[in-house]
Amino acid sequence: MNSADSSRSIALARQVLNIEADAVRRLAERIDGQFIDAISIILNCKGRVVVMGMGKSGHVARKIAATLASTGTAAFFVHPAEASHGDLGMIAHDDVVVALSNSGESAEITTILPLIKRRGTKLIGMSGNPASTLANESDAHLNAAVDKEACPHNLAPTASTTAALALGDALAVALLDARGFTAEDFARTHPGGSLGRRLLVHVRDVMHSGDALPTVGQTASLKEALLEMTRKGLGMTAAIDDEGRLAGIFTDGDLRRALEKTVDIHTAGLADLMVKNPKTIGPDQLAVEAVERMQELKINGLLVVDADQKLVGALNMHDLLKAGVV
Repeated sequence: MNSADSSRSIALARQVLNIEADAVRRLAERIDGQFIDAISIILNCKGRVVVMGMGKSGHVARKIAATLASTGTAAFFVHPAEASHGDLGMIAHDDVVVALSNSGESAEITTILPLIKRRGTKLIGMSGNPASTLANESDAHLNAAVDKEACPHNLAPTASTTAALALGDALAVALLDARGFTAEDFARTHPGGSLGRRLLVHVRDVMHSGDALPTVGQTASLKEALLEMTRKGLGMTAAIDDEGRLAGIFTDGDLRRALEKTVDIHTAGLADLMVKNPKTIGPDQLAVEAVERMQELKINGLLVVDADQKLVGALNMHDLLKAGVV
């Protein structure tokens, strides 16, 4: 591509982005009582939200349905053409239909509007024509009109689909807020992803406990501590008092520092070499908080204690990597 063609492509790309950005910005000026009505209709819905659209609007409708479903509003997509051939049975009286059509006159949608209304199903329309059939039949209409498409011929759905998508996101986020939908709720709908792991995995889920927990008494010898570290393989051991409360920690790093001081590992006592009052974390805290604590303190392991400072677990960065929270 020569420089002239490159300059033209860059200028056209910037023009497209500016047109679509302007289209989305103008939507904010049209958020009014109709938007509030749409929110109220969905919040009062005892069934599910059925989103539909044809062509490019159908692709946007699928994404809106997916966003609603992942943010606390039960929703699914129905193809309007298939609805005329049996799939209309998927729509119940207690459902809410959200229908997308830029013109508001898509034949596949206008054909089934009377059937939807006859069921008593609430209808929310989203179109670029507030005087359209879809707008007139809707219980609430969301105006997604744009001044022009980003296509040089003003034909290919570009700015209009971007505007509809953004308006769908605005609807989903407003509903999310109205329902009090939290980050933890979001994670429960995304358990297989990294976000779900970060928000659902707790320290107790990944820590070593019971027989796998490296512990010695606070009066143990250094040799006893080293043997326990070797057996448990965590690169550290906890020192506890007679009541099981944490007294200190001894790590591989502490061993190296001890050897630099020419300590006799056969006669040295752990109490003289361990770190007293070590940093800890609770079992009910999120595993990602353990990651942040380790990174902040520049350490590779943490001991886990309960509210009474009794040792209940231990974990290191490898455990957190294995759990997928790093």
